[in-house]
Amino acid sequence: DKDKNLNRIKAVLAEKHVTSKWLAEQLESQPALSANGARKKTQPDLQTINQISKLLDVKRSELIVD
Repeated sequence: DKDKNLNRIKAVLAEKHVTSKWLAEQLESQPALSANGARKKTQPDLQTINQISKLLDVKRSELIVD
């Protein structure tokens, strides 16, 4: 299903009151790439998930949908 949530990054960003643009800047990447991950268009790789979990101070498991 193309509408299936691949991750919870967008939800966690909202809970932390930060934007996908801020996240992209922190990851030193193109804003569109991180924004796509946050909008569930693409699934970030494990290294990126690790970086995001550190930046947002959450466990990796909080960013991933089973």
